[in-house]
Amino acid sequence: MKNIVSKVAILAAATTLAWSAQAQQQGVTKDQVVLGSIQDLSGPLAGFSKPARNGMQMRVDEINAAGGVHGRKIKLIVEDSGYDPKKGLLAAQKMVQQDKIFAMAGTIGTAVSMATMPILFEKNIPHVFPLTGAREMYEPLHKLKFSFAAPYYDQIRMGVKWMVKERGSKKFCIIYQDDEYGLEVLRGSEDGLKDIGLTFAEKTSFKRAATDFSAQVAKMKGSGCDTVVMGTIIREAIGTIGTARKMGWNPEFIGTSASYTDLIHKLGGPAMNGFYGMHQVSVPYPDDASKNVRDWAAAYKAQFKEDPGLFSAYGYVIADLFYQTAKRAGPNLTTDSFVKALESAPFARDMFGSPEYKFTATQHLGNQKSRVSQIQNGKWVTITDYLAN
Repeated sequence: MKNIVSKVAILAAATTLAWSAQAQQQGVTKDQVVLGSIQDLSGPLAGFSKPARNGMQMRVDEINAAGGVHGRKIKLIVEDSGYDPKKGLLAAQKMVQQDKIFAMAGTIGTAVSMATMPILFEKNIPHVFPLTGAREMYEPLHKLKFSFAAPYYDQIRMGVKWMVKERGSKKFCIIYQDDEYGLEVLRGSEDGLKDIGLTFAEKTSFKRAATDFSAQVAKMKGSGCDTVVMGTIIREAIGTIGTARKMGWNPEFIGTSASYTDLIHKLGGPAMNGFYGMHQVSVPYPDDASKNVRDWAAAYKAQFKEDPGLFSAYGYVIADLFYQTAKRAGPNLTTDSFVKALESAPFARDMFGSPEYKFTATQHLGNQKSRVSQIQNGKWVTITDYLAN
């Protein structure tokens, strides 16, 4: 009898401890887990962020309709940064202190992510799958930060070498945004060219939010380069290529995933044909060859009254990765169990063509590979599989 009583007491104590630990875990209750995301809903990246928010919400709605994760519904809270680190910091403080988020996922922008990570880490809150390819999203190694995006540095380092090998490029120029993003593109492309014994014929930059690129384009044209590396995002890429076309100059152009978006050809028109972009997830066109993608695009349009874009797919993937990780973590969801689950096994490729994501205790970058697409007849067409380093 004493043994039975002892066992019951031990079991009761263990259960009490488990519930106590759960009660102390911010953002997790018996029937809910709170997920945060900081997007640019009012600034220059709103064209990325609004579809990303929609994609996340679509997947969260599906998960919740199916019963949630271990009986918990996911509550998604999205705040606007306006692509301003100071505003992003205020949003993070609000979500940590008032909304009591469990994790932050899919934050857009390097500067906003860098500004907000310290307040998250102080409260033991993971920062996962940000929408930026900056190396700071996983370096230096930190228990709570994980990136799924191939770094801009690696993307363009592979990209310039591919242009030489497959497109016969011989003389390169670069135009880049004068900030950390642009400098990453500069460093990656310089190192890629150095690997094959080349250097830039011309380098030129612009300030964020610039609208006139005529001086930069004239400078590059004067150098005689046949290929331009683009350290640009949406409107800057459109402005640079459009200006070059008007000047009668038609070199090859190659950019990173920051300018791989359907908005380039939708807003830039026929002048954008021929532009190369490095990327992972493919633009989910409504007439995609994959029935799964077509069905998904139709469901997205039914919910949001517009066709999905690339960042709609990114948002959907981010929410799904969070769900898969929380499911692996088991019923007792804590920061520690979430991190261990994320590091435990790879994530399979999805319908959008994502690579296999794999995180470990010593590597918090889930993927380094990219593939190449080109705008042909007003649409992105994938022309390579994932390139090896």
